[in-house]
Amino acid sequence: MSPIEAAADDLQDLAVLWSIGEARAHDVVVAACAALVAGLDSPTLRILAGCTHAEAEYDVPDLLPVVLDELDLVFYPRDSEAGQEATARALAHQLLAGKLTPRELALRIHQRFGHQLPLAERLAELDDEYDIVEYGDRTLAQLDAEVTAEARRLAG
Repeated sequence: MSPIEAAADDLQDLAVLWSIGEARAHDVVVAACAALVAGLDSPTLRILAGCTHAEAEYDVPDLLPVVLDELDLVFYPRDSEAGQEATARALAHQLLAGKLTPRELALRIHQRFGHQLPLAERLAELDDEYDIVEYGDRTLAQLDAEVTAEARRLAG
């Protein structure tokens, strides 16, 4: 994957996470800066990347949908199934990038979607298993490995 493609993927993931409250507006600005450095460019991306920390909270809601449109990326509606699936994938990417532990990924998926998102159902089940690991026949390392495998499946 080229640096430009990776930056586009990162910006897409951050947009999804921001839209559901899992990322801060300033994180989106940082991703916009990284996207510019990687070679992505659009008029509104430049404006977004130039936002100060204080401006981000006010400007990101208006600028981000325009940036995504200019870059042919997707802005998912908050309650759409496609947006929920994109959120699960973005969280899986965070695990694979070392930003979340397997336990944190399973917990966030379970808290956000319960057992209602078929794409991530196994992660919700694994979160339940973490809660009873001391009473079961599986180790923490085995659960972590299965969560990581699920994250790879989602990310792929």
